Amino acid sequence: MVFKRYLRAGVATAMLAAAVMPATVLAQAVSNEVLQARMAELEQEVGQMRAMLQQYQEREQRVVATPAMAEAPVAGSMQKTTIMPAANPGTRFSFGGFIKLDAMYTRTSDGAIADGSAGRLFYFPGATPVAADGNGRSASYNDMHAQFSRFWFGVDTTTEGGDKLKAYIEADMYGGGSNAFAGNEVITNTYAVTLRQAYVSWNGWLAGQTWSNFQDVAALPDTVDFTGPSEGTVFSRQAQLRYTRGPWSFSLENPQTTITPYLGAGARINSGDDTVPDLTARWIKRGDWGHFTVGGLLRQFKYDDRSETGGSLSVSGRYNFGSNDDLRYMVSGGSGIGRYLGFALGSDTVLGEDGRLQALDGYGGFAAWRHSFSPKLRGNVVYSAAWLDNDMALTGNLLTERSQSWRVNLIYSPFPKLDLGAELSHAERRLDNGQEGDLNRLHTHVKYSF
Repeated sequence: MVFKRYLRAGVATAMLAAAVMPATVLAQAVSNEVLQARMAELEQEVGQMRAMLQQYQEREQRVVATPAMAEAPVAGSMQKTTIMPAANPGTRFSFGGFIKLDAMYTRTSDGAIADGSAGRLFYFPGATPVAADGNGRSASYNDMHAQFSRFWFGVDTTTEGGDKLKAYIEADMYGGGSNAFAGNEVITNTYAVTLRQAYVSWNGWLAGQTWSNFQDVAALPDTVDFTGPSEGTVFSRQAQLRYTRGPWSFSLENPQTTITPYLGAGARINSGDDTVPDLTARWIKRGDWGHFTVGGLLRQFKYDDRSETGGSLSVSGRYNFGSNDDLRYMVSGGSGIGRYLGFALGSDTVLGEDGRLQALDGYGGFAAWRHSFSPKLRGNVVYSAAWLDNDMALTGNLLTERSQSWRVNLIYSPFPKLDLGAELSHAERRLDNGQEGDLNRLHTHVKYSF
């Protein structure tokens, strides 16, 4: 800009000097021929100055029109390669998760839930204390934690041939302590990172650990509690090999057999003797109205040289009533559904007096209505229940017969991705011998997703 001002001043000065020079002086000093030559010289100089001015203006316009991001990187740039230099060409890297604070007040009618156990962190139906009528003693406690805060990494690649590759890993802090001062509420509240999901997929194939193909994650209600209607929910993450084509998906999943000893004489047994993977199949239909899906599960149970088989079905989905309301539901049941339902509320099998395995039946489900009062405020009403058909001649009478819960919540989002929630819940559990107990809880959370 300084050059531009000087250039204009020079042109103006030259033109002014030529215009105001007294004619008498010119006549005395030079001849007409000299005057004409001088005028031609001045015209040439003015033309050169105009050309220089035009070039400067064009250069200035090019600088303004060129985005800063398009300029070549300067020497000493912090990042000289891609974020993953060893990745396939065209790879996209992604990262996300959420920070979640849970704070709750709990009152149980018939005993206390052990401090630090799962039932103190979220609703775990098998942890609700029970007692004979009149023999229970109520307990109350407050709990706060951030263990369900979560993060994940994803890698997506599309090859030149159109093949789609994806890798995904997810973890939270619900993994217990990692040293002598960790995992308790005395000093540091330090908790170990826990693997949730880790898998790779290629077109329709998936290999690794993720939600069971028998579980419909998309039907889960919008609750403040970690799972909410736990007893009526099929819930399992495990290693598997899955294939999906259109509305169908099939999987071979990690097998594990849970066993109740004869007449309940001892703790539940977790057998790792299984040799045949759990087999699942699922069909799903989607539309603007929501989705509907049916899942099937076929299992073989094994303990030492004893084996048994079982099968289960699950029907679930979500139905949208306009833009502000939806109904979410799940109904599941079958022979040997045990560890897949209600956080393993019941066993898969029981050992008979003769040592043979026998599959146990179980059923459960939930229904949840969700309503959006405004873009920032929503609420949910949820009911969930499970019934276990135990053969007391084999299992004894100390197993859970049924469990049920109700909950209602309001979740306010003052800003996108930030949820402030409050939830009231009531739960009941009853054993085969008639002992029962209930749980009442006020559960609040602050959750920011990123």
